[in-house]
Amino acid sequence: EDFEGWNGKLGKGKKGKKTLGEKLKGSEVRGRVNGHHQENDMENLSLFEIVKLGKSATQSVVDDWIESYKTDRDPALLELINFFIHCSGCKGVCVSEMFRHMQNSEIIRKMTEEFDEDSGDYPLAMAGPVWKKFKLSLCEFIAVLVRQCQYSIIYDEYMMDMVISLLTGLSDSQVRAFRHTSTLAAMKLMTALVNVALNLSINLDNTQRQYETERNKSIGKRANERLELLLQKRKELQENQDEIENMMNAIFKGVFIHRYRDVIAEIRVVCIEEIGMWMKMYSEAFLNDSYLKYVGWTMYDKQGEVRLKCLTALQGLYYSRELNVRLELFTSRFKDRIVSMTLDKEYDVAVQAIKLLTLALQSNDEVLTAEDCESVYHLVYSAHRPVAVAAGEFLYKKLFSHHGPEDEGRPRRGRQCLNANLIRTTVLFFLESELHEHGAYLVDSLWDCASELLKDWESMISLLLDEPYPGEEALTDAQEAALIEIMLCAVRQTCECHPPTGRGPGKRVLTAKEKKTQLDDRTKITEMFAVALPLLLAKYSVDPEKVTNLLQFPQYFDLEIYTTGRLEKHLDALLRQVRDVVEKHTDKDVLEACSMTFHALCNEDFTIYNRVDIVRSQILDEQIDKFHRLLEDVLQEGEEPDEDDAYQVLSTLKRITAFHNAHDLTKWDLFTSNYKLLNSGLQNGDMPEQIVAHALQCTHYVILWHLAKVSEGSASKAFTILCDALLIFSYQIVASGRETLEPLVFSPDASLQSELLNFILDHVFVDQDEDSSADDEANKIEALHRCRNLLAAFCKLIIYNVVEMKTGADIFKQYMRYYNDYGDIIKETMSKARQIDKIQCAKTLILSLQQLFNEMLSDLGCNFDRSTSAFCGIKELARRFSLTFGLDQLKTREAIAMLHKDGIEFAFKEPSPQGEGGPPLNLAFLDILSEFSSKLLRQDKKTVHLYLERFMTFQMALQRDDCWLPLISYRNSLQTGADDDTLSVISGMSSRSSARSRRSKPPAASKRKLPEGTCESSCSSSDVSVWVNHEQSGPHTPVMMSSPHIVSTVLRDAKKLRPEQGYMGVYSMSNEMQHTPLQQPSQVAWMMAQKQQQERASLQYGKMRGHIQHTIRRGSGLMEDDEEPIVEDVMMSSEERLDDLNEGMDFDTMDIDLPPSKNRRERSELKPDYFDPASIMDDSVLNVSMF
Repeated sequence: EDFEGWNGKLGKGKKGKKTLGEKLKGSEVRGRVNGHHQENDMENLSLFEIVKLGKSATQSVVDDWIESYKTDRDPALLELINFFIHCSGCKGVCVSEMFRHMQNSEIIRKMTEEFDEDSGDYPLAMAGPVWKKFKLSLCEFIAVLVRQCQYSIIYDEYMMDMVISLLTGLSDSQVRAFRHTSTLAAMKLMTALVNVALNLSINLDNTQRQYETERNKSIGKRANERLELLLQKRKELQENQDEIENMMNAIFKGVFIHRYRDVIAEIRVVCIEEIGMWMKMYSEAFLNDSYLKYVGWTMYDKQGEVRLKCLTALQGLYYSRELNVRLELFTSRFKDRIVSMTLDKEYDVAVQAIKLLTLALQSNDEVLTAEDCESVYHLVYSAHRPVAVAAGEFLYKKLFSHHGPEDEGRPRRGRQCLNANLIRTTVLFFLESELHEHGAYLVDSLWDCASELLKDWESMISLLLDEPYPGEEALTDAQEAALIEIMLCAVRQTCECHPPTGRGPGKRVLTAKEKKTQLDDRTKITEMFAVALPLLLAKYSVDPEKVTNLLQFPQYFDLEIYTTGRLEKHLDALLRQVRDVVEKHTDKDVLEACSMTFHALCNEDFTIYNRVDIVRSQILDEQIDKFHRLLEDVLQEGEEPDEDDAYQVLSTLKRITAFHNAHDLTKWDLFTSNYKLLNSGLQNGDMPEQIVAHALQCTHYVILWHLAKVSEGSASKAFTILCDALLIFSYQIVASGRETLEPLVFSPDASLQSELLNFILDHVFVDQDEDSSADDEANKIEALHRCRNLLAAFCKLIIYNVVEMKTGADIFKQYMRYYNDYGDIIKETMSKARQIDKIQCAKTLILSLQQLFNEMLSDLGCNFDRSTSAFCGIKELARRFSLTFGLDQLKTREAIAMLHKDGIEFAFKEPSPQGEGGPPLNLAFLDILSEFSSKLLRQDKKTVHLYLERFMTFQMALQRDDCWLPLISYRNSLQTGADDDTLSVISGMSSRSSARSRRSKPPAASKRKLPEGTCESSCSSSDVSVWVNHEQSGPHTPVMMSSPHIVSTVLRDAKKLRPEQGYMGVYSMSNEMQHTPLQQPSQVAWMMAQKQQQERASLQYGKMRGHIQHTIRRGSGLMEDDEEPIVEDVMMSSEERLDDLNEGMDFDTMDIDLPPSKNRRERSELKPDYFDPASIMDDSVLNVSMF
């Protein structure tokens, strides 16, 4: 339907109505012209952008638009139309030319083409605080717009007609964004119009009343001019009201009737929410069956959110008693549906349905039948607490909130008080529900609305102890038991302040007010039940169920009240009653309740402890002596005990076992007695089964109490035994064909692994006293030996994969600090872990460094100095870890790469504490990570460098401040040798067998030419896995080979290097000289000369490093073999070892494409470089600071 059609409908009966094309004729689209400019003189913002930003007050935005509308209404209206289109997420713009030449359907089709096809998001469907705020701003804008225009502009037969026509057409679109946005806008527009209509109705009634008053005056006092003014005003108001009703009728029939059943649930929710507002705001016009039926029908919606919105809309109507009267027909029609919704699968819907029925009860108590109420009553036992609480409120309103005239004269306390009658009702409901085991659920359901009733323990005690008055019906035995259970549940809820198990979350943190209330209630409970409990036990001592519940009350007492309130005599009475109960009963629940009562009262922090302990010891002495006598009689007879003896043994054993569960009875040596009893039954085979079961249970408690009293020294033994047990029953138990033992396999969970690790950290890695007196020396050695055994036991679990390898991070990070004591164990553990899984071991090593780095940050803060001993210690530990990877870089290639990957991710994980532009919090970790750069192959350095650049921004690469030095140094460590084409790793590879087979050949014949492009392709590869697969079929790296980028360093004479010469172009070589073989004698002589120079440099470098290490070393006496650099394994210390080196190292000569040099022009090929970079350093390099 086009705009002209809508204009015709809205303007029916009005002459001179312009069509949309005529109204927009000659108008052009323009931007915002009323002063809404962005900062820095940016171009004007659109109305949509202003509302979206939300920086301007809605009132001022609307006023500016109204001012624009009054100046030139066509462009202003077009701006408003574009506002609604943009709110739908459409990027298109409607211009006046489109309205002049296109129909409504064509315009919408044109706007549909402007949508982004790749994304279905639009402002109302987007998540985030910005779009949530936009929705509120949109609704507010529409409401303010109508409110500001309600006296003039909305009646100009132009603006509202255009807006309603547009929104109606968009709401019928196939595009969800158009339909959703326009429906929301139309419904909010309708709500604003309802508010205007309500104001008009009020003004019309006032004007009519004033007119009637003036007209009823006598002719002499009547003001005819005022009558005419009032009559004219009434006519104007009536016309305006008719106009508003036409607008509302157009929106309701054009939008609501079609969209309340839209396929999209969000659109249906909008419609139902707004119609509820209309009926509540303007009940005279909307609160009738013509509109209520839509809410009733929608209660059957498939979507829970729609049903929920129906119930909340109805709650606003049922809450008012005046409106409740008009809902009788609706209630009778849809009551069954509302009752059935109390069992809705959506808990939120069920809660609101129960609340709606509770509101319905306020107006008419007879609106619900007994069956309807019973369907709600049983929900007080629901496991979902909100449903149960809502049902409890319904139950309280229905059964407890009605008071007749006869209740006014009741006493405030005692059996005949009002609360006593309500308590009786609660007990009867509890019994009729036949869910006696769920008394705690019933109390919790009623707690929010009837806590004062449930805390009236005085009335409950009176009902149990006082005699009934004449004509009063006494409580039955079942009612008394139910009342005691409800009373106990109420006391528990008061003292614990959290719902029962299985309903709602666990314990929560109480506020100060709640804690004070809890303490006051606990004091009141103690004062009241300390007196009443002995009397109740005396009355119900023979009833096991009642006694079991009554004996649980002392657990919630404030025992200090016995002393401060001078209630010692009542305590003695309680102890006597408990003692009598122990002697009378053999029921397990009763005896355990007695045991827990003594456990609660035997608190050494209170003065009543001695008094209670004496009674407890007397009871136990009597029972254990009796047990020993009966046992001797049974063992002496040697025959099967008769029924009487067996009963006596069993009952006594039950009492002892029940007490042993909560009390330490080890001093009575019950293990020996139970062993004799069980041994006798095993030999004779005639022991009753119940006696055997309780004897085993008592023995079980004996063992548990012995374990509970384990000393510190025994704890170490227990830890060792536990580690060995975990090792024995690990997955390896099924190896070698022992699959039948698979049920015995036990794997420790995360909590047990954490406890084992914490034990090691608390008992092994602790600093001993510096006191080194002769008397303590032997003890220290013994303690150290014990700690080493504990650490070894745990490390075995790591080595054999019983615990996760990452738990070793907390062990490995102690390597430097406790090197003298546990260095050998930790080093061996790292070695074995690497054999198991190189990659996981590398991840564990880097994790340990990360943990130390985080600890340093927490101690020193983010602005720490990298020259501190803590940071230098971590860096030295990283160097030690790097040495453990050995020389074979191919074997550790993937592990080293993974280590760098985790380190880079950790360095850039946390943002800068200084804000945008600052270095990441963990950037200094790259300085530590650079210790592992030398273990990377040349092509892998390129790969790691590319991965590093993923985390770097362009600004980071330009930074040169001190805080960015770790990044600079780490990048340099990755780029060192990465672009050096003088040597390839592949060129130094050959197997020993192939080398030996060619050893007898002349040197020239043993030369090996590299395939073309091999070095280039291998070095340029950015995928480590591709390189590894390529190398598996090629020659292997020699064992003694070091970093491949050293050759250029060996050949370079740094002192003669010209500034304009780079590292790659210093020594160039002509092509004809590249194939000239190098004679073996000259090669050896050159190596000897270089060796002498490198020994001098190494000596100075070693002195400098030793001095630096001395300042950062925490422990004393680090092992010498771990301090020495790897180069000493491959460097020759004397001239004679050169021959041994040539004999042992099976290297092939290779072609090296070196640039020519005036100093080295005669050399065209070299042996593979097996020197360490540190040994080639000259004096100028040694003067550079290491940290």
